[in-house]
Amino acid sequence: MNMHSPSHPGEVILEDVLSELEISIAEASRRLGVSRVALSRVLHGHAAMSPQLALRFEVAGIGNAKLWLDMQAAYDLAHLKEQGLPKVESLLSN
Repeated sequence: MNMHSPSHPGEVILEDVLSELEISIAEASRRLGVSRVALSRVLHGHAAMSPQLALRFEVAGIGNAKLWLDMQAAYDLAHLKEQGLPKVESLLSN
């Protein structure tokens, strides 16, 4: 991934929020009411931020769900574009 690629929201939360608050993944998963394994996968960028998890972070006082989901969409699109654009034909008439 190049220097200008969007960050994965989970990695941002892990590095900029949980680390600063000195909250472990296990403790965060307990407070959020999600499994430690599922949360760890998101926080390490191995799984996408779901709307449900984004809302849990919002309710827990960490950003807002739309921010996390917008960040995830930007991350996903950047990775798709790095793989190459799909072969499609225009839907607009010539």
